[in-house]
Amino acid sequence: MTFKRRLALVLVASGFTAGGCAAATAPEWKIEQVAPGTAIQREGVLVIQDTGGCTAWWPERLVAPVEITYEVTVVMAGGKTDRVSDVNCFWMAQDPRSTAAPFAPGQARTGKFSDYDSLLTYYVGCGGNNNTTTRFRRYDGTAARPLRPEHDRSEKQFLLEGNRTYRIRLVAKDGVAEFHRDGEKIFSFTDPAPLTSGWFAIRTVHSHLIVKNLKIGRPAP
Repeated sequence: MTFKRRLALVLVASGFTAGGCAAATAPEWKIEQVAPGTAIQREGVLVIQDTGGCTAWWPERLVAPVEITYEVTVVMAGGKTDRVSDVNCFWMAQDPRSTAAPFAPGQARTGKFSDYDSLLTYYVGCGGNNNTTTRFRRYDGTAARPLRPEHDRSEKQFLLEGNRTYRIRLVAKDGVAEFHRDGEKIFSFTDPAPLTSGWFAIRTVHSHLIVKNLKIGRPAP
């Protein structure tokens, strides 16, 4: 079964129905990556082996209320890119300077982290800074990357373990953004200026990730 056919069975994009999920044709991830990293898509699985920075965008624009779930494994097998760090994500991302998708031609994003400073987005860096922090930020379209003290976690239970698969759940609903990992709600942010539409991406640097079982739909009532 091809990547597109398999993922079409589980994907729900922006064409939701009031009664639940509607199947959608599954396009491929849009990859922005610093050379010489790789991002391979096959049979519903995305494998990232990165050195200098990688952002894998899901190309469908999403509209709140929305829930995004997926599984991600941090691979430690002795490879050059294997490092326990940076299981990161953007959701509801948009560029205030343009109505185009953040990865559209002419946006000049390469996978380098600072290329994304201009976005309005929710962001979590899980196991960032060499697996010493897990942080939530609401980007404001500048390089400030605002960070509240309660959104900066360094306790061991919020960091990463190698060769472990994590279940990630992202929510944007009723002005609230949430990040869940393995059934635990780690961050919840009530946004005074909610991001009600935008794009979702997996983000990492110098790591080896396997991403699978992506599902996008409406959150439960």
